[in-house]
Amino acid sequence: MLKTDSFSSRARSLEGQKILGYIPRYVISIVVSLLVLIPLVTTALGGFKTNGELQSAPFDLPRAFLWDNYSKILTASNFWRQILNSSIVMVATVALILFIASLAAYIFARLNFPGRELIFNFFTLGMLFPLTVAVLPLYITLRQANLLDNLLGIILPQVAFSLPVAIFILRGFFRGIPMELEDAAYIDGCGSFGFFWRILLPLSRPALATVGVLNLVGSWNNFLLPLLVLNKEDLWTLPLGVMQYQGQYGSDWASIMAFVTLSMIPAVIFYFLAERQLVAGLTAGAVKG
Repeated sequence: MLKTDSFSSRARSLEGQKILGYIPRYVISIVVSLLVLIPLVTTALGGFKTNGELQSAPFDLPRAFLWDNYSKILTASNFWRQILNSSIVMVATVALILFIASLAAYIFARLNFPGRELIFNFFTLGMLFPLTVAVLPLYITLRQANLLDNLLGIILPQVAFSLPVAIFILRGFFRGIPMELEDAAYIDGCGSFGFFWRILLPLSRPALATVGVLNLVGSWNNFLLPLLVLNKEDLWTLPLGVMQYQGQYGSDWASIMAFVTLSMIPAVIFYFLAERQLVAGLTAGAVKG
């Protein structure tokens, strides 16, 4: 009986220590969540205020929830046109990145040829050069190629600047797939492309989802490149739509906050739909057979 009481007390003590060990994690998680959520909630609530209320009490709750700012944006045809333009750019960018990066990563991960690592390291150097560094030569190149005021002028540079990171992520995942699986596929009569299409890509869905979601959100929120390329308002993407509420002598901040809130909703939905695949792709380093 004494042994049973001693064992139960020790189990309760270990359980209490385990709970205490979780407290710092929860505190850190709550603090980080608040740092992320407070600006988002403040922006969403700001869309229900007037400009005068935003200036006098920017962080308070609205005195009366005014839907005029949101309804004005939703009934404007240019808002839906900007969503269409952003969707076209986003879908084309993500599709091209996944197609090109998966093929390149397969070559660098599964095929042996002289200079493979040297060429791969050359590709990874692209991660060291952000878009802002290449703004002037990029603008000159797009102008010479007649891609200004053209959605391709946004799609192609986004693909080019995103490929190094995408190839880096996919190559690491592809290399984790056992060679025995590839040998077994070849024995069964599957060629190199058949192994890539029928086996490698289905097993790599977490990594593909990671690359897709990262570039999806990045394309949706890109402001600098559309600002550089697009002058016609009917070609504007959502990030550029904010400028229509800014004037020479003032800005309609309530409408800007409502516009930003509405433009965030599709990206948030895309993220939550692919959240599990994104986390799996970032954490999985190999596939165990």
